Parts: sequence; C-alpha cells; structure tokens
Amino acid sequence: MMANNVKKGNAFTENPIVRAIGTQKIVVVAVLIILFGFFCIASPAFRQYSTILSIMDYSYYTTLMAIGVTFCLITGGVDLSIGTGIICYGLLGGFLINHKGMPVAVGLLVTLLAALVIGTLNGALVAILELPPFIATLCTMMICRGLGSIATGGLSQNWPPAGSEQGWFRSIFKLDLGTIKLPLGFVWVLLLVILMSVVLNKTKVGRYIIAIGSNKEATRLSGVNVIKYQMSAYIISGFFAGLGAIAYAATFQAIAPGTGAGLELDAIGGAIIGGTSMNGGSGSVAGTLLGVFIMSMLKTGLPFIGLQANWQQIITGLVLIVAVYIDVLKNKKMQ
Repeated sequence: MMANNVKKGNAFTENPIVRAIGTQKIVVVAVLIILFGFFCIASPAFRQYSTILSIMDYSYYTTLMAIGVTFCLITGGVDLSIGTGIICYGLLGGFLINHKGMPVAVGLLVTLLAALVIGTLNGALVAILELPPFIATLCTMMICRGLGSIATGGLSQNWPPAGSEQGWFRSIFKLDLGTIKLPLGFVWVLLLVILMSVVLNKTKVGRYIIAIGSNKEATRLSGVNVIKYQMSAYIISGFFAGLGAIAYAATFQAIAPGTGAGLELDAIGGAIIGGTSMNGGSGSVAGTLLGVFIMSMLKTGLPFIGLQANWQQIITGLVLIVAVYIDVLKNKKMQ
C-alpha cells in the first residue's frame, strides 16, 4: 500500500541523467542559454567579447561570496555581513598598502584574516550565543560598514593598478595578453566550486552542515557537535567573503567606504536561484555558480536593451520571487 502512495515523476524527472544532474540545475542552464540568446538578438552590441568579460568580472566576487553563504543557508541560517564585509576587508588591505608601505602580499593576507575574524564572530554569535542568524549578521554587517570607514579615515583606497610592480594580483582574475584579455578568474572559481562541492557532499563537515539544516535537534541528539559545525559554516562564509574582497579589489580601481550594502543580496539570490533552500537542509555549490551567472547576465545584459538601474532591480526582484516560490513548492511536495 505504501508503495502505491509514492508519487512517481514524469519521464523527464525520472531520467537517470536528469536525476544525476538535478532538475533545477538543468532548468537554470536552460534559462541562462535563453537569456544569452535573447540579449544577443536584442542588442548586437551585446555580442562582443568585452561583454563576456564584463559578465565574468561581475560574477567573480559575487560567486565567491555565494559559495560561502550557501553553507550558511544550508544550516537554515544566513550571512548578511558579506556585502559590506568585502568592502571593509578590501579597505583594510588597501590602507596597509597605501599608507603603511606594506607589500600587496601582506594586504591580501590581512584581507583574508579580517574576513576570518568576522566569520568566526558570526559563528560564535549564532552557534554559541544562539542569536538569530538574521540579527547576528545584520549587526556584523553594520560593524563592517563602520569599521572600514574608521580604519581608513573615510578615504577610498586604490589597490595597485595593473602593469605596476605590485599590480600582479590583478592577473589572478584577468590575464592581459595585449591583444586579448583572458578571464583567468573563471578557472579559479570553477576549481573552488568543485572543491567546495566535494567538501559539502563527501566530507563529514558537509554532511553535518546539511544535517543541522535538516533537523538541528535530531543532529545534536545523535552526538554531533552542533556548535562546532554550525560555526564552521560561518567561518567558511567569512573566508570566501575574504576571497571575494580580493576579487573585488582586482576588478575595480578604487574601493569606497560606506558601500557594499546589497552585494550580499546578489550572492544570496544566486544561491537561492541555484537551488539552495531557504529552509536549510539542501543546496548545491554548482547550482549556486549557475544562479550567480543568471544574476550577472541580468546585471550586464539589461542595460543593453535600455533598462537602467531601477528596472534591473525590479526584474531581479521578480526573478528571486519565482526562485523562492519554487523552493516553497518543493518543500510542500516533500512534506
């Protein structure tokens, strides 16, 4: 009788290849192809190599933030500090380079260390003090915004330009060969996506993070150190926000204090579009990458068809509503 009550999928969803890849990933890839085709048809100017580079540039720091926040979302939490965080960490590293005469390597190291400190603080607030993740990371978001401005005296920081002696770090993400620029950052981002997919799905850390999001109390009762692994998710998020800060510094000429609010929404939105559940317990790093590319495609492509910032925000908001609603429907089917 029980077997008869199990709902069977259609031929598409039951296909072994579709089941291995995931229905949502296939849908997201299809949407990406459709969007790219639409923008190419609607605007001949979009069909340029420089446009591809722009999409890549926007995606690097957002993808790195999104990889980290995916782990927080899977636990049933969130990290709102990553947007202002990447600005704060980039400002601190830039300040040391510009005003203290430190080499770029030291600036990069301090950028990562500052991000790890905030990530650890977020983890402690959520896992040890049991503050709601939204409130805890909202507070650290405000701390990051103020800290970056105070540390630099409210001044923008310029990291060394490409071609200068210390501008070598920019070639990590974009290799300039003179006649052509190669989006080298995509290779690094892809390798990190593969690595963190393995961490999430094949290691004890990843399995316990998923378990916490599925049922925190049951995970605790089974003997898992919930505090340790919940903190791990926020430390991972902090570390990838630090990498995002480096990518941001490599992409833009200057980093301005007081900015960054809203960047976290692009990362969180990308993760949700890619299939990570807002309720926790499920998610995919590869799906997050695809979701971020949809966000980057919209941000880059909409101006080519004459839709400026306000319309971009409206359309992005509508896309997120659809993604969240799909997540709601999925959760209802599983109940």
